[in-house]
Amino acid sequence: MAREGEEAGTEESGEEEMSIASSTEREVRTSRILAAPRERVFAAWTDPEQLVRWWGPNGSSNTFHRFELKPDGLWEFTMHGPNKMDFNNTCVFKRIEPPGYLEFDHLKEMHFYKAMVTFTEVTEGTLVDWTMRFDTVEELAPIRAFIEKANEENMDKLENLINGKP
Repeated sequence: MAREGEEAGTEESGEEEMSIASSTEREVRTSRILAAPRERVFAAWTDPEQLVRWWGPNGSSNTFHRFELKPDGLWEFTMHGPNKMDFNNTCVFKRIEPPGYLEFDHLKEMHFYKAMVTFTEVTEGTLVDWTMRFDTVEELAPIRAFIEKANEENMDKLENLINGKP
């Protein structure tokens, strides 16, 4: 907002540009087109019996303890890593708009992020656009490469589930 005596728009546009740049630096975006209707793809993200089969990077598995698909509902699970380590996770669902949008906050363990997932109908099926927004660039920087790789592995596993492959 312009201060008294300044031209309107000058400060606003500068702030907007800064927030876009810093937001991008705090985000990991993963997109994939899946050959399935968006209702089917949305269900794979929101039905715990399907989600447990593909969530997490290669070599991991999950035990879901609570899955309350509603605003402010809890999703608590343990991710079992390929190194035999267990990672306790707590997420809170924020927005659920079937079949087009899902948002949740990942609160623990290890790092906080906001997950925003859109499901858009396209000629080839469904475009999944998944954004993970971290609080700071410093928090994301040391794990960015791991997350980018892990998200692609997630999407591969999701695609296999959608296509009926083991």
